[in-house]
Amino acid sequence: MTVLLLEDEYPAAERLQRLLRQAAPEARVLAVLDTVAGALDWLDTHPAPDLILSDIQLADGLSLEVFEQTVVRSPVIFTTAYDAYAIRAFKTNSVDYLLKPVKLAEFTAALTKLRGWPAPAADAPSAAPAPADDDPARRLERLLDALPRPDRQHKTRFLVRHGEQLLPLPAAQAAWFQSRHETTTLATLDGRRFVVDYTLEQLETLLDPAQFFRLNRQLIAQLPAVQRLHPHFNGKLLVDLQPAPSEEVLVSREKAGVVKQWLEG
Repeated sequence: MTVLLLEDEYPAAERLQRLLRQAAPEARVLAVLDTVAGALDWLDTHPAPDLILSDIQLADGLSLEVFEQTVVRSPVIFTTAYDAYAIRAFKTNSVDYLLKPVKLAEFTAALTKLRGWPAPAADAPSAAPAPADDDPARRLERLLDALPRPDRQHKTRFLVRHGEQLLPLPAAQAAWFQSRHETTTLATLDGRRFVVDYTLEQLETLLDPAQFFRLNRQLIAQLPAVQRLHPHFNGKLLVDLQPAPSEEVLVSREKAGVVKQWLEG
């Protein structure tokens, strides 16, 4: 079984490849791509893989754009951090949809489902897209659009450890969250730092996206913490945060435009 992996987060890509080795040792990952543009280019120049493992959010947009812009005949297993209601609904359809962090049992079940996937007829026209009502990406897009996003409650506080005590900390006081060595650190606007029991993937679904943005694989920042942007090599951005993290914060060229839009509101 050949697999194309679309994922812009290195730890998530590594986890999926480990799960794949456990659940399907015969599988071979052909490529790991982190952008819509890269996926489109790869699919235009390579035979269709037996399976596509795809996150929803890539570095330069939604992976759904791939399925809108080219004909994809490979079965797709989506992996993402959207809430369990969407997952439960989408599992009634032919393409599976797994919540991050993906668990081995769920991944194995998805691969079992994949083995019953009907292969397209050999003489089927290669350019004819699936009807709109039967296209998995269209169904997923309608499902996500139907989620009650405006009314969804975002996380407003965290319980953080201070010595032997647990203190409630308003989310509005968080400057940024950084993931290093499988530990997530919350830095406050006044410079205090605490370890929290959340991954960045979980935080993306809990925090208000109007205030918090994932700048790169390691860091989510709140708007007041962003002091200035500096042009960097190859179209990247260097971000000054207050308080300053221990390492420089770079935004990829693909994500630079989205960050600017977020800052402009």
